[in-house]
Amino acid sequence: MIHASTLAGSVRGIGCFVLLFALISPRLALFFIWLFSDLLNRAYGEWVIPLLGFFLLPWTTLAFAVMWSFDDGVVGFDWFVVALAFLVDVGAFRGGDRRRRAEAR
Repeated sequence: MIHASTLAGSVRGIGCFVLLFALISPRLALFFIWLFSDLLNRAYGEWVIPLLGFFLLPWTTLAFAVMWSFDDGVVGFDWFVVALAFLVDVGAFRGGDRRRRAEAR
């Protein structure tokens, strides 16, 4: 059986790379997390929700998975981080919509 401290250590070990990839693109970070760890599988349990999150809400999907890795659940302040990521995703949709309208004029 793997202890939680071992799992947290592996997440912290790749954390810097994931953070760099997330700054470039949250989808790139999700791809590397999926490729090199089982974090998405542990956080979501199935592949459908992370796949939808990859296309629709990448920051929210990434934040939920990372917050899950610290406590094996999303509780307390973790929900604030996930909600903030959701607002970033919604803001990206709104910004793209405004840009398309401005270019259409």
